[in-house]
Amino acid sequence: MNQKIYITGIGIISAIGDNVEETLDSVRKQKSGIGKLDNIVTRYKNEIPVGEVKHTNQELIQLLGFSAETKITRTSLLGIVAAKEAMQSAGIKNPKEFRTGLISANSVGGMAITENYYKDYLNPEKKGDFIEYIKKHDCGDSTEAIANYLGIKDHISTISTACSSSANSIMLGARLIKNNIVDRVIVGGTDSLSKFTINGFMTLMILDKEQCKPFDAGRKGLNLGEGAGFIVLESENAAAGKEIFCELTGYGNANDAYHQTASSPTGEGAYLAMEKAFKQSGLEPGDIDYINAHGTGTEINDLSEGNAIQRLFKNKVPEISSTKGFTGHTLGACGGIEAVLSVLAIKYNMVYPSLNCVHPMSELNFIPTKELKTDKRINHVLSNSFGFGGNSSALIFSRHK
Repeated sequence: MNQKIYITGIGIISAIGDNVEETLDSVRKQKSGIGKLDNIVTRYKNEIPVGEVKHTNQELIQLLGFSAETKITRTSLLGIVAAKEAMQSAGIKNPKEFRTGLISANSVGGMAITENYYKDYLNPEKKGDFIEYIKKHDCGDSTEAIANYLGIKDHISTISTACSSSANSIMLGARLIKNNIVDRVIVGGTDSLSKFTINGFMTLMILDKEQCKPFDAGRKGLNLGEGAGFIVLESENAAAGKEIFCELTGYGNANDAYHQTASSPTGEGAYLAMEKAFKQSGLEPGDIDYINAHGTGTEINDLSEGNAIQRLFKNKVPEISSTKGFTGHTLGACGGIEAVLSVLAIKYNMVYPSLNCVHPMSELNFIPTKELKTDKRINHVLSNSFGFGGNSSALIFSRHK
């Protein structure tokens, strides 16, 4: 149970890049990926900005070497791109060399395609290719597609806990290694934009019609995004002789059971999740160099998370920012994408800016980082992911000694 958990590979695709290299270039230039919606037909097309991956499904299919006739969802395609890069980054050529697992998270499943066919599906006289897409509606379909593409068979799981999904997949992966069930596991998540999520968040009235402003006094809501982020966790034995990006030293999950969609005002679940992560890691709040906050830009979330952070860190909050101004809120994928960004923060000693934050919140005793910083050694990063229903998760990444 004292097994160390090493991160040996990372992969990412989002509105700011198709891979790690492009992502690094965007954050260094402080270039947001939030913009016009192109790939979905919706009445809100010109009303809301989003963090969209600027490739059609056919372009992604071609990029991955599938035949043009392949029936596959956008969620699966994005996930394969990032998971493939993570495996290559870790130097894994043969998944059978060690017991290898995959835990992939998402919230949308195949909905980006299946939502276009539900009327046809309800019509018993209708026949056609849409039947194959309907079978790909559930969240587990993308996990199976990623596993098949990568040749992973030892352990395959799907997690769907709203916006904490990917963080929870990382936690489960670590536990599988610690309990000697697998030697290494690709963990993270993938989600694609869909009309369902756009309409749903419009109904909740928490979408900003401009670029989101996490932790700003004038914040008006979030920007939806899409993408995928995966990291490779390996046991000490499996990682022997490899380059190690960093270690996963702490993780915690809790639920404040306050509301179906809103965070509790005090951030009780967030506080408990962070507290558990510190207990797991053996670190103290003062050891953290950077907090990659959940920071969605909504009125309730930022205040709730801010209160939880103040309670835990008191008057010594470290550098803190939300990266959702770059990528948008990628829902079930955000924990995976932000895990990759946390790993990169340690590797390159970077603190990302909270884009668009001009007027800090008067209720909080900290001011988010507003410009990219590279002048401080980053040894420990706390990454938060909080989901609907109060499901809250926190991860701690630490420099490998």
